[in-house]
Parts: sequence; C-alpha cells; structure tokens
Amino acid sequence: MRLAQEYPRYKIIVLEKDGEVAQHQTGHNSGVIHAGIYYAPGSQKANFCSTGGKLLRQFCDERGIEYEMCGKVIVAINDEEVPRLQDLYERGTANGAEGLEMVGKERLAELEPYAAGVQAIFSPNTGIIDFKEVSQAYATEFGENGGDLFLNTAVHGITRRDGQMYMETSRGEIAARHVINCAGLQADQVARMMGGEPGLRIIPFRGEYFSIRPERQYLVRSLIYPVPNPSLPFLGVHFTKRVTGSVEAGPNAVLAFAREGYTKTSFSLSDTLGTFTYPGFWKMSMSHWKSGWTNSTARCESRCS
Repeated sequence: MRLAQEYPRYKIIVLEKDGEVAQHQTGHNSGVIHAGIYYAPGSQKANFCSTGGKLLRQFCDERGIEYEMCGKVIVAINDEEVPRLQDLYERGTANGAEGLEMVGKERLAELEPYAAGVQAIFSPNTGIIDFKEVSQAYATEFGENGGDLFLNTAVHGITRRDGQMYMETSRGEIAARHVINCAGLQADQVARMMGGEPGLRIIPFRGEYFSIRPERQYLVRSLIYPVPNPSLPFLGVHFTKRVTGSVEAGPNAVLAFAREGYTKTSFSLSDTLGTFTYPGFWKMSMSHWKSGWTNSTARCESRCS
C-alpha cells in the first residue's frame, strides 16, 4: 500500500496464494494492538509497537475501522514477580509506551475487580482490533493507488536471468525487477526459492484457547496478562477480550503437524518431516522439554477431569 502511494510510476503486484487476504498469521492472532512493553529498547519490535500502534490507529480513524483501547494489566501474583514487573515497566517506558502506571492492589481492583495480585502495570494504550478488516482496507487502498493484487496465485519456483526475477506461479510466469519476500509461514521456503539460505526453518506451533462463557465475560474488562517467565519464549497464558465481545483464555502452544495447521487434525507429511529432520527443533525441544511435558500433562488432566 505504501509503496504504491510513494512510487506511482512503478508497477507493483502482490501475489497471494489464497482467495482472500489475511487467511494465515494476520487472521489467526489475538487481535491485540500492543503498546511495546516487552521488547528491548531501540529494537525494531519495540518501534513496531509504539510507533506502529499510533499509525495503525490513525489509519483506522481515517477509514472508520473500529477498534477499542480497552487497556491491559500485567499482574504480579506474588512478591517474587515484582522485580520482573518493575523491569517491564522501565523497558516499556524506554520504548515510548505512553501512560504506563505501576498500580497496587486497590487500583488493580478498580481496573479488574476479579484479578488478584500484589502489584500490576496498567497500560491504557493497549487495544483490540480485527486485523482481517485492517488488511482488507490495505488491499482496497493498494488497488486504488494502482497496485494489482493477484489472488489464488501460488509461487512454485523463482529463477534469475537477464537481471530479473522470474516467478513460476499457478497463473503462469511473472517477471519482476525486485521481489519482496513477505510470505509469512512460508517465508523460509520462498527465501530458498530466491537462492538464499536464511539459516533457519519455520516450525509451526498452534495456539489453543478456551472461550469464556457469555454469562461470565463480565469477569474480564480488558486484557489480563501474567508477568512472563524469562526462560520461556512466550508471554504466558492470558485473558484476551476480542472486538466481538468474546473473551479468550490462552494460549497453550502445541506443535502443529502442518505449517498452516489451524485444527487438531491438520497434517502435512512434508511439513512434519521438515520439522523432525531439522536439528534446530531438537535443540529447542531439549531446552524446553520440562515445560512441554508439564503443559501436555496439565492439558490431559484438564480434559480428563
């Protein structure tokens, strides 16, 4: 969208293998507009949240896309977690997350009456949105600025010759002077098609959530997060209010047997072989096997009880 705005003399094409936009990562996240609390100050991720969140809200305001700045609390449940909570507060402040407050029990009870903790961070500039709707707006504006969105167009191979890139697609060969790889769950494979070796492989994990019953949704007013465990690459199980009004509790990260495996029965032989033959997967598994075993056991017990 931005390239089409800034470089109208160029022919810009987006290739999308599905029949609609936002069918994968963009359409399968929790819909949170993060304020930039967790990431290292000065990092791109921090800037994507702090600056990007403001630009996102401005874009939505101009186009009438609904969102809700419901806020978030990160709750320390005991005194041992308070130093980590203080570190998060300092990190978020350095990242430009506006309006952060360290709050005690009384203020927490005002914000989230059914949350229990000794101390918390309140982030008023955390919100919720439907990123599918945002992506559809991006696509519409991209087209209005002269860009072409080719749906149902999968890339099967890429070759270089005569100073150009030639992409073999499901709709024939497409030539381009420049190719931007933003293929999400398939980005490492597309990089290899382009002749590069990223030195990594995408291993799919599926997030499992519980939905709170409608008659109990009043228990959660905004977003309620734990203080994350620094030894794990996750933010922890949290309560997430959605723009539809529903509330989810999760996620539990479960190894998926397909890159685009959004259901328990999804299976791809090639993706599964790619996971189990990748040394990086086993290295990660050895580092976190205790947490994986604990989560698996707890999941089994919850289903059996």
